[in-house]
This record gives sequence, C-alpha cells and structure tokens, in this order.
Amino acid sequence: MNAAEARTLAVEASRALAAAGQGDMVWGHVAVRDPEGRGIWIKAPGWGLEEVTGDRLQLVSFDAEVLVGEGTAHKECPIHLEILRARPDLVCTVHTHAASAVAFAALDTVLLPLSHEGALFGGQDVPRFAETGGLVSTPELGGALAAALGDAPAALMPKHGLVAAGASVPAAVMHAVLLDRACRTQLTALAAGPVRVWSDAAEAHAKRAECWPAGQLEAGWRYLVRRAAARDRT
Repeated sequence: MNAAEARTLAVEASRALAAAGQGDMVWGHVAVRDPEGRGIWIKAPGWGLEEVTGDRLQLVSFDAEVLVGEGTAHKECPIHLEILRARPDLVCTVHTHAASAVAFAALDTVLLPLSHEGALFGGQDVPRFAETGGLVSTPELGGALAAALGDAPAALMPKHGLVAAGASVPAAVMHAVLLDRACRTQLTALAAGPVRVWSDAAEAHAKRAECWPAGQLEAGWRYLVRRAAARDRT
C-alpha cells in the first residue's frame, strides 16, 4: 500500500461506516496508518463520514501535527495515534458513536454471543474503556484506551461510543459494524424478556473462526463500499 492507496481507503472507510448507519453528523472518524510512517490519514474536523473526500483528509503525525490538509487536527486523534503506536501490526482504527453500542454499554452487562456478530469476541465479553466518558483528547487517555482494547477487535466506550481496530481497513470497519450489530441484537432480545439461549464459549470460538475470517470481513466491507457508492449516485 502506498500513500495514495491509504488516502483512498480512508475515504472508502468513512463512507462505508456512514452506509452502515454509524454516522453522527460531523462526529466520529476512521484513521488509516500512513505507509511511509508519517502518521495517520483521517478526515478533517467538521465533515460527516458520508461527506469525506480526498481533499477533506489530513495527514496527522504521531505528535498530532497536521502535515497535509487544512485546519487543526481532531481533538480525539489520540484515540488513533496511541492505538496504532501501541500496535504496529494494526493498519486502521475506527471511533464512532454507534447508537446501539452506546445504549448497550449503559446496561453494564456482558455482551453474549447471541448471533454470528456476537461470536466476534469468541465467547468472551467485549472490553470496556472506563477511564472517562468524555473526549479522549490526550496521549495519556489514548494510551489507556489502547491498553483497554488490547488485542481485541473492538471495545465499548461507555457513555461515549466504540473503538475498533484491524490489521486491514476492511477488518477495522467490519469490527465496528459487527460490534454495533451484536449490541443491537442483545438489546432487542432483552426488550422481549430474559435472554435464555446463546452459544457457549467453545461454539462461539468456533463460530468466530468460521464466520469472520478475513475473506468474510472483506466481503462485508465490499458490500458497504458498494452501498455507499449507490447512495452517492442517487
């Protein structure tokens, strides 16, 4: 991947997240690691995910300085900078205010593998970042969030939103989408009554490998990219 490809992926990822329903007016963002090691490609503040184009991106250094693009960097760039600093194997990070994830996190209950999406975590509860419900606007808070995420595909940020990460851009986007869908499924079940049936740890672990290999994450990503393109044409 070169810098031009990273920019294209940052645009596609932003629009894919919007197509998945994770837009929140001008808030939320996705970052793609610059392949030349200069920092991250991320949308400039003030734009919705569905509005992102190549000329609305910034290249932000690991010191949070804008190297390419207009305006100041997002206040919450430390989310992406510190996760990617801590995990050199990762290529992309996502932060959104996905509504189902926010609502589910407020219950302070275990995320169960009720569905294929719920099995993303292999029968283990989703990590939660409890340091603050406010903005993650400092390297210290970003580092604490990175520690809470660990090597999980995504984490809840109670009173705030979610964070997701991946070794590819499709993986990071799909991890965010799947976490929100898993939260929505459990909220729906809880609204109908006590939850009585879910995969045990062994089945959930097997389903994670069967349902969410890289090829399936890529397929979901391509669907969202097509959906975003179709919306642009209407």
